[in-house]
Amino acid sequence: MTGSLDRARRALTLRRAEILAAVILLLMALNLVTVTARKSITADEVVLIPSAYYALVTNEVQLIPQHPPLSKLLAGLPLLLIQPNELPSAQINPSARPQDIEWAYIMRFWQDNRVNVEAICFWARMPMVALTLALGLLLFVFARELFGDRAALLALFLFALEPTVLAHGRVVQTDIPAAFGLLLSVYTLYRYLRGPSWKRALEVGAAAGIAMLAKYSMVVLGPILLVFFLVLLWRHKDRRPVVGHALLAMLALILAINAGYFFHHRPFNPGDAQWIANCFPASSGLVSASVRILRLILPTDFVMGVYWQLQHSHEGHPAGLLGMYSLHGWWYYFPVAFALKTTIPFLLLSIASLLWALNRLIRRRETTLLVLLVPFALYTALLMASPLNIGVRYYLPAYVFLLILSGTLLDALFRATTGRIAAVAAGVVALAWTSFETLRIYPNYMPYLNQFASARPHWWYLSDSNVEWGDDARELAAYLRARGETRVRAMLLGGFATLDFYGVNYQDALAPTTEPPPRYTALGASFLNGSTVPPYEVQGKRVSDEIRVNTFRAFRRRTPEAVIGNSIYLYRNYD
Repeated sequence: MTGSLDRARRALTLRRAEILAAVILLLMALNLVTVTARKSITADEVVLIPSAYYALVTNEVQLIPQHPPLSKLLAGLPLLLIQPNELPSAQINPSARPQDIEWAYIMRFWQDNRVNVEAICFWARMPMVALTLALGLLLFVFARELFGDRAALLALFLFALEPTVLAHGRVVQTDIPAAFGLLLSVYTLYRYLRGPSWKRALEVGAAAGIAMLAKYSMVVLGPILLVFFLVLLWRHKDRRPVVGHALLAMLALILAINAGYFFHHRPFNPGDAQWIANCFPASSGLVSASVRILRLILPTDFVMGVYWQLQHSHEGHPAGLLGMYSLHGWWYYFPVAFALKTTIPFLLLSIASLLWALNRLIRRRETTLLVLLVPFALYTALLMASPLNIGVRYYLPAYVFLLILSGTLLDALFRATTGRIAAVAAGVVALAWTSFETLRIYPNYMPYLNQFASARPHWWYLSDSNVEWGDDARELAAYLRARGETRVRAMLLGGFATLDFYGVNYQDALAPTTEPPPRYTALGASFLNGSTVPPYEVQGKRVSDEIRVNTFRAFRRRTPEAVIGNSIYLYRNYD
């Protein structure tokens, strides 16, 4: 009996790190699931959840092709068990514009499944919760291989408490999948460098393929892998294994992407040609030719999706930052958004860990740190060059590298021999402060801004998914119904589609009407900001951008009766 207890104690001691990691992930899962049960779906999920089910029941990913299929395929899996009612494609007008066909399907999907809306919304998001936990596990495994058990546990602890991770870790979207795909790609490259083999070359290619299925911007991994293997060719005398491994990686990448699209290579059709002619008038012939060639290897919808992403970047997207407005953003947007959207302790740890890592790299030649610093720098540079400044969520793939570095710095503080008391105290304060912030703002992680954004209303600092993304529609409806209201004049991200689920009629605040006004006006933070107010007309003439962004200026000077979920400002209308 004593021997068995001793063996059990030794096993627990040997597996202590894994047990603690499991506990952290279990508590994170509990947090994510309880928040998911309380929050309504976001604006993007209104379209992504129906397209997720469509993708699996039809083996087609053409519905909402602006998003690659990974998140949709995952979100659709639980819906196969629920079996929602589905609109037969024959009932959709085939002569309508593609975007109209998509919208007809999406709205009919929700109308036909009103009874099961809550179940559909909850279960479609559970695979995203699982993927977030998988990302945490991967982060722990990678950090432990690099820096040991304690650094890995500290990095995982910070990951499980980061508001932006918690906000998007339950959402059907591309950001957490992209973070998973990028970290997996870097991890497999690291393993390949430590011990090149044909199996690890296949892992590298498959990981890059998964990343590209997660987000179209991850296509940059293709050129990066090309440069990676070219450098290996230059450095090695025997080039045959390197060439073989590069070909295997490319094969695995191509197979992974094709699998995500069910190996469908639909023909290049007149609609594709027309879209290219409209979006790339100066180079439409070249773009069309490239699609026709690439579709022989890659799915047509994947190639067209990449070009859609390029077009979206060229056109830009309305955004707000520190009271400013722009269609093409600011080069410093993501550093500023990161500084406002992270907890102050994690922000300070991120800055300090980058400086600490650079110092150790330069002075002690700890080249292992390059495994984290290089992808972080490349991804940060890519985002800072992007004109799409609509949410710090785009920066989530860079968070994972900062989390590992921050955990490693905390581990170094706890190991310090000089100034030990101060170093340990600083580490404990950072962890305690982070924990307090996460508990304080529960469950409103989506619109979180730290104390640096306390001088002005939150809507002034940032816009779009940073401050509002539609997931407080249920709470708004409950507030209104408790006061006997079933109508609201509103301008909300996604609320036009979701408020009706909860028994409240949404009256567009920009639409003319002859009906008596409701008692309340509800404005999402992003619309109060003005950046996401859509173009509209007054007396048949489109208003200027200056008027558009200041449409709700009068409300900015008023005190709302309530702020729902820190994202929806509710005003009582004047009698």
